[in-house]
Amino acid sequence: MVVIGDALIDEIRDDSGVRELVGGAALNVAVGLRRLGVVTTLIAMVGDDEAGAHIREYLSDHGVRLIGSEAPLGSSRAIVQRAANGEPQYVFNDAAQKRSIRYSDEARQAIADAGLVAISCFPFDEPVEVDALTDALAGARVAVDPNPRTGMLSDREEFVRGFERLAASAAIVKVGADDATILYDGDLDALRARLRALGAAAVLATAGADGATIDADAGIVSAPIAQLPGAVIDTVGAGDATLAAVSEGLVTASPSDLGEWRALLLRAMDVAAATCRAEGGLLRTPESLEDSRRGANGS
Repeated sequence: MVVIGDALIDEIRDDSGVRELVGGAALNVAVGLRRLGVVTTLIAMVGDDEAGAHIREYLSDHGVRLIGSEAPLGSSRAIVQRAANGEPQYVFNDAAQKRSIRYSDEARQAIADAGLVAISCFPFDEPVEVDALTDALAGARVAVDPNPRTGMLSDREEFVRGFERLAASAAIVKVGADDATILYDGDLDALRARLRALGAAAVLATAGADGATIDADAGIVSAPIAQLPGAVIDTVGAGDATLAAVSEGLVTASPSDLGEWRALLLRAMDVAAATCRAEGGLLRTPESLEDSRRGANGS
């Protein structure tokens, strides 16, 4: 499988000080897929600098192949601070705001060989980037998550236009309440219906604490957030974990009836809930949480 999008350093500032974590929505999805057992390649802009070295090392540690795109301004970086409501707020450097991806012969071959290509946090508001992506995809089976960041969004209408170009022929589109608010009028149900009407084969709509819904040809199925042991520590990686889990399900099988879609959604909700039980965007499964608890208890 191939993932296309962002890879960056999250510079987290809070009461405990400043620390740096490797992140980016697409990178989180790629690492998540690998943790679910899917052989994965990430196509992203990564600089030849210290931050880029950290990103490369992290991907290597997790067994994800990187096909890097040239980064003339260096690696992307986000300064992350918590708002009063606990939600992260991001300030991006120039490299992140002007990110660009070009597709080498190696990248095009990886895309051609992939059973599914997931796209997340892509600069859909840059027509030249969307044209290059569309050309490189060449009819590939696609999962799309718009994942707009207000700090990187230069033209909302252009972003919607570019995103919908890809969404119209996608195997699945993932959208959340934030996407509906930032890009549209805030009505997630209406956005789900719009994307299906455009031609998306399936739409996964995630509504935070209100759970999620998949709308496909077989019908519509919803699920609440999964209840797992332990406190919710960090919701940052929940959306990326959900996309990874659903993509894994589409790579290993092609759900056709409502029962198969329901099983896929419930598994994705379990993975998202497990990921929220630790800090950062690293995907976790209920099984991995259970293993770590056993280890902590010495059993």
